[in-house]
Amino acid sequence: MDERIRYVALRRTLLYVLFCNLGVALAKVLYGKMAGVASVTADGFHSLSDGASNIIGLFGLAFAFRPADASHPYGHKKFETFASLGIAMLLFGAASEIIREVWTRLSTSHIPEIRTESFAIVAVTILVNTFVVFWEKSVGRKWRSDFLLADALHTQSDIFVSLGVFGTLVAVRLGLPWMDTLTALVIVGLIVRAGIAIIRESSRILCDANVLHPEAIAHVVREIPEVQGCHKIRTRGRADDIHLDLHVLVDEKMSVEEAHRISEEVEQVIKQKFHGVTDVTVHIEPTTEKEEHR
Repeated sequence: MDERIRYVALRRTLLYVLFCNLGVALAKVLYGKMAGVASVTADGFHSLSDGASNIIGLFGLAFAFRPADASHPYGHKKFETFASLGIAMLLFGAASEIIREVWTRLSTSHIPEIRTESFAIVAVTILVNTFVVFWEKSVGRKWRSDFLLADALHTQSDIFVSLGVFGTLVAVRLGLPWMDTLTALVIVGLIVRAGIAIIRESSRILCDANVLHPEAIAHVVREIPEVQGCHKIRTRGRADDIHLDLHVLVDEKMSVEEAHRISEEVEQVIKQKFHGVTDVTVHIEPTTEKEEHR
């Protein structure tokens, strides 16, 4: 995978998405203020968190695609994963804002006048956000970007919020203001769940959880004729930057040169069979009599 092409593709996507998110937020805030519809205004400020996450992503990607150096010999790709934690924090912040908005609505008897324009503004922004979600997910899966996939979840939460606002407008129009509270609480639950999912996935990568199943790797390695066994298989990293190390057992009479050749073959086979593996460390061990009878 050409990292330069990947970086350009992800940065271009984030810039386009940032433009869409700022447009959506501006439309909601301006109309909400002009029409005096608090829910639409609040939804607009919530949409600004999407734009903030895009900016975080742009900074995160700038660090993630720096080449390896003396201080970071394994590269900087985890900066992209680390940046996705910022999105989770924004999700929790958005949930907190909605709860505060619900409390404010419960504390006042003001009921805004709902017009056709209110429904039109919210509907258009929902369509724009839906397009953004599908686009980000598509690009994120193609280039295996943790951040874009996380950001798509964030934008998806904004769609749920907007749908809740749309439902609130209908409820207010029908004289059922209590639906506003119920809808908002459901939205909070969805947003919090998305934030927890991002934290769980990011933590798995940052805390070096296994990426590939050891037995699947062992099965592939054992197919090499000269290999008599393998163990202590460990993997870590992101799906597009997997670091793997293992111990391979060979005949104790094998020459150093032959053992080195087997080591290179093991590395090549693993990289061919498992997409995303970028680094393989093979420890060659001579097979002892005890191991032969194991």
